[in-house]
Amino acid sequence: MDPAPGVGLYPLHRCKTIHLVRHAQGFHNVAGVKDHRSPDFFDSQITPLGWDQVNNLRKHVHSSGLSTSIELVVVSPLLRTMQTAVGVFGGESYVDVPPLMAENTNRPPISSLNSPPFVAMELCRERLGVNWCDKRRSISEYMTLFPAIDFSLIESDADTLWELDVRETDEDLAKRGLNFMKWLWTREEREIAVVTHSALLLHTLAAFGDDCHSCVKNEICKPFNNCELRPLVIVDRSMIASTSTKTNYGGKLPRDTDAPSVDGDDKN
Repeated sequence: MDPAPGVGLYPLHRCKTIHLVRHAQGFHNVAGVKDHRSPDFFDSQITPLGWDQVNNLRKHVHSSGLSTSIELVVVSPLLRTMQTAVGVFGGESYVDVPPLMAENTNRPPISSLNSPPFVAMELCRERLGVNWCDKRRSISEYMTLFPAIDFSLIESDADTLWELDVRETDEDLAKRGLNFMKWLWTREEREIAVVTHSALLLHTLAAFGDDCHSCVKNEICKPFNNCELRPLVIVDRSMIASTSTKTNYGGKLPRDTDAPSVDGDDKN
């Protein structure tokens, strides 16, 4: 018997839920594309409206229960994404633990208490090169601003990936995004939030959904608004990661009971 059209069935331990978030509105978004090459927008931070967007998304994350299910937050190492990430997924008002964000841009500190771990990852940065808003600061400076974010996966203190005269191509951006998706499979966490950028999301997600109805592909691939959250499930159908299940149970038989029939068709 053929399966129902359009329906897929996969082992749970080969599935991972990722909550994709585009950063909140930055000052470079207000200025428009023509000004993105200006050094005035170097590592652009989020606007007052952007902070309102962060607060609204934070309320949704808590009211929906996502705040208790997300096991890890992966964030692009740029100011606007880290501000968004800690504002949405961080702890409550500051207490005496290392803060996710020290006081900056006239914002109070954000606690790491009862929040998931945060890790910064270069693979999920915005398109590299030319635009000053996409150039990052030194990691040592970020470590002062965001003490509880883990920057250990970033190899260079200075930004060696961004070039003034070379803009990353669509193809290279998509390839980097797919490598990032594969990297997610190296993590043990099953539910991960990713705070990143519009171009990376657009060109990475375009590679998915061709085996789905066009409406489903559009749900996957449509452009992100500022501070939009879109949960998706990724499935390891090619044994990318040799994950083991923590929830399957093999059905051990009690001693001295009859073994099941050989054909296994009717085990009443």
